[in-house]
Amino acid sequence: MPRRLLRDGRIVVDDWQYLGETGAPESPAALIIPFDRWVGGKETFSRKAGRLGVQIGPAQQVEQLVGDLAALSLIAADFPSPGEGRGYSQARLLRERWKFTGELRATGHVRRDQLFFMARCGFDSFELPDAELPGAEAALHTFTAAYQPANDAGLTERLKHR
Repeated sequence: MPRRLLRDGRIVVDDWQYLGETGAPESPAALIIPFDRWVGGKETFSRKAGRLGVQIGPAQQVEQLVGDLAALSLIAADFPSPGEGRGYSQARLLRERWKFTGELRATGHVRRDQLFFMARCGFDSFELPDAELPGAEAALHTFTAAYQPANDAGLTERLKHR
């Protein structure tokens, strides 16, 4: 069964494949590469046709991707446990400091009650358990006002035009 996710406020079938994923085509049109594999072989991956993405873990330095951002269409930040929050900071850095305009995806332990806050940091797609997908769209509209500045302008604009 194809993976579904919440992207730009809509539940969609994921058009990306993770490197080494079981059942993935040999040459997918959109490939997500683990951070360490990207850093060690970006020249090889860059020669492949199709869109490229990188999955980063909480302890990995997102600064190492700055020179590669133009080549990347997606960055997936992993949240391996409920208490892990470094992905929020990684997202803010990518959007605000380095002006990354590609898809920013939250993966791992992502739950509906986190979506509004993740979107405020710049995430625009979210891998959720299938049981939490129904109603997930509404989570992006949990609050109507915010006190802090954020980086959710792009997602907010896309949601308005739905």
